[in-house]
Amino acid sequence: MGAGGRMPVDGIKEENRGSVNRVPIEKPPFTLGQIKQAIPPHCFRRSLLRSFSYVVHDLCLASLFYYIATSYFHFLPQPFSYIAWPVYWVLQGCILTGVWVIAHECGHHAFSDYQWVDDTVGLILHSALLVPYFSWTISHRRHHSNTGSMERDEVFVPKPKSKLSCFAKYLNNPPGRVLSLVVTLTLGWPMYLAFNVSGRYYDRLASHYNPYGPIYSDRERLQVYISDTGIFAVIYVLYKIAATKGLAWLLCTYGVPLLIVNAFLVLITYLQHTHSALPHYDSSEWDWLRGALSTMDRDFGVLNKVFHNITDTHVAHHLFSTMPHYHAMEATKAIKPILGKYYPFDGTPIYKAMWREAKECLYVEPDVGGGGGGSKGVFWYRNKF
Repeated sequence: MGAGGRMPVDGIKEENRGSVNRVPIEKPPFTLGQIKQAIPPHCFRRSLLRSFSYVVHDLCLASLFYYIATSYFHFLPQPFSYIAWPVYWVLQGCILTGVWVIAHECGHHAFSDYQWVDDTVGLILHSALLVPYFSWTISHRRHHSNTGSMERDEVFVPKPKSKLSCFAKYLNNPPGRVLSLVVTLTLGWPMYLAFNVSGRYYDRLASHYNPYGPIYSDRERLQVYISDTGIFAVIYVLYKIAATKGLAWLLCTYGVPLLIVNAFLVLITYLQHTHSALPHYDSSEWDWLRGALSTMDRDFGVLNKVFHNITDTHVAHHLFSTMPHYHAMEATKAIKPILGKYYPFDGTPIYKAMWREAKECLYVEPDVGGGGGGSKGVFWYRNKF
C-alpha cells in the first residue's frame, strides 16, 4: 500500500534525507476565501443520485463477497479454506471502511442537500458498523472546529512529556512499539468511543454512549439517545443471528471484517494527524486556518479509491468539510498552487509511515529557539526521552 519514496510536505520527492520539512507556522499569505475561489464551483455541489451510487456500489460488493464466502467456501478443501477466509476478511474490511467513510460524509452534510437524508443514511450505515452516528458526529465536528489545538481538539491529541504515563519510556523499543500498535489498531476505536482514550481531556469520564457526559450539551442529549438506540438495535439483530447461525459464523462473516474496519479507521486518522512535520498550538497561538492545515495527506495506493479518497484529500476535507468526496481530488489539485509549502503531503508507504510515526512521534514540546517556530505556544513532536 502506498507509493513512491518519502515526501516532504510540499510534495517534492525525497530520496536520501532523514527528515521531512515542517509545516510553516507563520500566518498564511492567503485566506480561506482565496482558497475557495481557486476551486471550481461545481466541486461544492452535492448530488443525491451520485452519492447514493457509491452506497449501492459498496453494498453490492460487500453482498457479493458475503455471498461467495457463505455459499462456496465450505466446498473448498481444508488448506484452501484457511486462505479464502482471510482474503474475504481483508476485502470485506476494506469495502466496509468505504461504507464507513460515506456515513462519515453524511455527518458533515456532504451527502446531499437534505439534512434528513444525510442523517437517515448516516444513522443506518454507522449503526450497522456499531458506530453511534450522532454522538460521534458531534465530537467529530468539534474536532474539525479545533484541529491542531492542544486544549480543544478531540482526537489524537498529543501529550507533553510531563503527562506521559510512567511506563511510556519502557515501550520505546521495537517490541514495545509493536505491542502499542497492535493494541491501538485493535482496541483504539472502541476505547475512544467508550472512554475517550486519546481524545480531549475532560475533568470526568467522557463516553460517546453517555448522553449526560461532558462531551454533550443539553440540546444534544436526544441525538445521543437516538445513536444509542441504533446501536442497541443492531446488537439485538446480531444476537438473533448468532443464536440462529452460531457465534463462529457471525464472527467469520461480520466480526473479523469489523475489526479490520476499526483498524483502518484508527490507522487513517492516526497518520493524518501524527507526523513530525505537523505543529500543534496552544490557545495563545492557535487559529482555525493554521489548525486545518496541520493535517497530513497520505498515499494508501489503490485503497485511496476504495476509501473514497479520505486518505489523500484530507487537507481539502478539513478546509471544506461539506464538499462531497467525489470532488475532493479535483479540489485538492486546484488548491495546491495556492497552498504551496503550506500543503502537507507524505507519500511514504503506509507500513513504513506507521512504524516511523510510532518511533518518532512520542510526545510534544515547544521548540523555543530550536528553529521550529520559536514560540512557547507551538508544539512539535519529539522522539527521545
